[in-house]
Amino acid sequence: MAKIKTMFTCQECGHQTPKWLGKCPDCQQWNSFSEEEIIKPSKAAPKSILGRESRPKTINEVEHENVERYLTQIGEFDRVMGGGVTIGSLTLIGGEPGIGKSTLLMEVCGKLLSSYANEKILYVSGEESESQVASRSKRLGVNHSSFYIYNETNWQKILEQVKQLKPKFLVLDSIQTTHSNQVESAAGTLTQIREVTYELMNYAKAYNLTCFIIGHVTKEGQIAGPKILEHMVDTVIYFEGDQLGQYRMLRVMKNRFGNTNEVGIFEMQEKGLVEIKNPSQYFLEQSLPGSYGRSLTCILEGSRSLFVEIQALVVENKFAVGRRTTQGLDSNRVALLVAVIDKYINIPLSYNDIYVNVVGGMKLTTRENDLSVIASLLSSYFATPVPSDTILLGEVGLTGEVRSVPMMEMRLKEIAQMNYKRVITSKRAAEDFKQKYKLEIIGISRATELKDLLFQ
Repeated sequence: MAKIKTMFTCQECGHQTPKWLGKCPDCQQWNSFSEEEIIKPSKAAPKSILGRESRPKTINEVEHENVERYLTQIGEFDRVMGGGVTIGSLTLIGGEPGIGKSTLLMEVCGKLLSSYANEKILYVSGEESESQVASRSKRLGVNHSSFYIYNETNWQKILEQVKQLKPKFLVLDSIQTTHSNQVESAAGTLTQIREVTYELMNYAKAYNLTCFIIGHVTKEGQIAGPKILEHMVDTVIYFEGDQLGQYRMLRVMKNRFGNTNEVGIFEMQEKGLVEIKNPSQYFLEQSLPGSYGRSLTCILEGSRSLFVEIQALVVENKFAVGRRTTQGLDSNRVALLVAVIDKYINIPLSYNDIYVNVVGGMKLTTRENDLSVIASLLSSYFATPVPSDTILLGEVGLTGEVRSVPMMEMRLKEIAQMNYKRVITSKRAAEDFKQKYKLEIIGISRATELKDLLFQ
């Protein structure tokens, strides 16, 4: 007979203690402990994952299995998934409320049914009624006889319907609302999420059931629940973007069947999500010709190169303390670059109000755009435009030196294809790639050279 024991479990990190604590000693969160009944299993030998006996094998005894994929015909989604949806895989999709997770998966279901009409898809919703899901489905054009909708939160009942229906694809919306009868705790707790995910993983691997799981996120932006949830699934994807904006980014954090650096970009429209095949066009198409205070740089998102416009506005300060406002860039990084301009270019920029913005709602976390930020600031200060056919690439250090950026060859190849004429980068990168592309590659060793090069 299994013994039932009560423990207090932290819902943030999973730390357990026999008594309630106000603050978790591991993750330092307040009021995160909840009481749960822990069932200690008997000492019987555990079963293997697939319910059969196994033994260690040598590398030559292991048979190679070809990974079978289903294409969804949504290019951005297939790229993030590593070339298509892998049969028998578990994919976890997280994102802010209302960002479009259910809409994305509904469109994926529609594309799968249009390409593989003989397969069945079961959409299990624990948050919306069947009529609500059906209404969204029809609005998005998903109206197929092989598409089944089921409103249920009990895992045992869901599993029973899966065994009867035998679908090829299962969508679980969401994992936090699903609970198992085997665990005496509320839905969404650490124990429930771990138990349901483990049972789902065992069944999916045994019967090649392809699963999409929607997960809630915390206020910090992480998927709610234990980290073991992300370890157990095959693919972890975050759906990012501003609810008030129109662009959405599908970013993969873990993928056992593909590259973990891929990014898919979508635009939210009235009819649903529309994939953007040429994002640079959307970020640059509305720029005013001849305007100053702007420059272009090339960033990497996954395996693709994107051209981003950085805008700066330098205004005379009429008060005691200069104002600093940034969108899409780290404000501390911008302050560092302003200090470099003050020190080495001898321009009292810090006495002005400074505003820096990345067009299109992009958020830049890397440092290959340092040279572009400095060029935008100088362009606004001197009221002189930077040539629109010029790309700036380079990291700037505290001593004013210009450093090269990684994956330079991939960026230069894309710059040449987009018919840009000139690239300003570090002297080392210019020497390495000179004469390789039909580009004028100008190398500079110090940020002070930027003033003489563009604003004389």
